Amino acid sequence: MTLKPALADRARPVAEQPLNHAGVDRASIGKLVREFYAKVRSDGRLGPIFAREITGDWEPHLEKMTDFWCSVILKSGDYHGRPVLAHLKLKDVTEADFEIWLTLFAKTTAELFDPELAGVFVDRAERIATSLKLAMFFRLAPSARADGQ
Repeated sequence: MTLKPALADRARPVAEQPLNHAGVDRASIGKLVREFYAKVRSDGRLGPIFAREITGDWEPHLEKMTDFWCSVILKSGDYHGRPVLAHLKLKDVTEADFEIWLTLFAKTTAELFDPELAGVFVDRAERIATSLKLAMFFRLAPSARADGQ
């Protein structure tokens, strides 16, 4: 079955556009990343998880996360990692940890950006968290056999 062009256009999601706003650039995103991870590192639940995973110099991780957020917000294409695989290795992370992460992230964005810009960052963070939670924790129940057994 071939869709008429008008229907095909509506079926295709619109690509997310880069955020083009004065004051949102690699420097401001790098500041967000550093201030956010300072909060993460001092958090009673998340801090120990990150301390086990990132030993020694944090700068490579902070730069990688700056690349990640520049790719998410500015569509820079700087990030070339595999976030789902990285998070699947974290066996002691729970779904509730994502709420802590999102709360700290929202607090940090609110401190650094006006409410509208902070909302853009938080919206994208929420979508990322949802995707990671689905990858890490969602499992389909085994389906019943066709023959009823």
